[in-house]
Amino acid sequence: MIALAGADIVLNDRVLPGATLVIKDGVIEDVVPSHISRPAVAETIDLNGYIIAPGFVDVHLHGIEGVDVMQDAGAVAQVAARLPKFGVTAFCPTSIASTPQRLTTFLESVKAARSAASPTSARVLGAHLESNFINPEFNGAQPAACLRTPQGIRSTPGVTDAFGAEDILDVMAKYRDSVLIVTLAPELPGGLELVRKLVAAGHRVSLGHTGATYEQASAAIDAGARHATHLFNRMSSIASRSPGVVGAVLGSDLVTAEIICDGHHVHPSLVSLAISAKSVSRVMAITDGTAAAGLPVGSRTHLGDQSIVAGGHTALLDDGTLAGSVLTMDGAFRMLIGIGLMPWEAARMCAGTPCEALGLHDMGAIAAGNRADLVVMDRDHRVKQTWLAGRLMS
Repeated sequence: MIALAGADIVLNDRVLPGATLVIKDGVIEDVVPSHISRPAVAETIDLNGYIIAPGFVDVHLHGIEGVDVMQDAGAVAQVAARLPKFGVTAFCPTSIASTPQRLTTFLESVKAARSAASPTSARVLGAHLESNFINPEFNGAQPAACLRTPQGIRSTPGVTDAFGAEDILDVMAKYRDSVLIVTLAPELPGGLELVRKLVAAGHRVSLGHTGATYEQASAAIDAGARHATHLFNRMSSIASRSPGVVGAVLGSDLVTAEIICDGHHVHPSLVSLAISAKSVSRVMAITDGTAAAGLPVGSRTHLGDQSIVAGGHTALLDDGTLAGSVLTMDGAFRMLIGIGLMPWEAARMCAGTPCEALGLHDMGAIAAGNRADLVVMDRDHRVKQTWLAGRLMS
């Protein structure tokens, strides 16, 4: 057994000061308050003055430190290896709209990283597909040439550079166990039917890159959509007589919403508004991080096949289009603390809520019986250590 002693431990509803966290066989054995004698263990690590929170979980991440998750067969594993320094212990590698061939390579990479997981890398939970089935009027940095409607036909035999909706769906079906979340626009022809089909296949359907009306979004929620991709960004918003997707998501307890917590994609006041409307149990922090995250300002890298540049706060295409963020999850945690959340509320959004939404019942919170996936921070909420299953990673 290992004891992490003397730290302030962030629980689900409070911070326990100067406590001891006991780990046995990669699992949290006990959380011991400061007024109770520490148990006898094989090793004690003094973390007095530090903060221990559940390891961060990012369900929307395209890349980091110059590596895009879609660039080659080993990319997902490379990203997983880089994430612990930012406090991330689990993540969903996230695609952009692509050809069936490129999607196959990506999902092979996801499958390989999950089946041969490194003990020093963040867990790969499964892919998040920002899929081909999004509204071209809300595509943002998604490549328009790869977008399709769910009712589209298969590719033409002998034409190698053409493909239809069914070709993409065939790849998704082949790698069903590797696909966790699928973002789509339900207002597209056949969109609602696709929501039902994907839900029945066990995928978590997310509303995103969509111009759906309030009524169309509500119908998709009734059909089983339970997730919203980067709330407020690239979706129909609230107007006085047209609540749009944002209104449907904020008004539904069935939907858990992602929100990019960099203070730039979404104004901090709107982050606070979303939390007030839905609570920290229905809003999760994401980065929407790209390969530009962790690189100096001005660095060039890529998002899929597209060139992007690292800006001061965001990533940009060459034409100035916003192309994801340069945010890391420790930065998201600090931003949430900065707008007034308590540490346990910020930890819920950065770990507990995504795990609850994905049905990961032994992750995302510091509690006896849960996996010892942890981030150790200083008083400025800077990452000092990351632990995965009771093993020190960074």
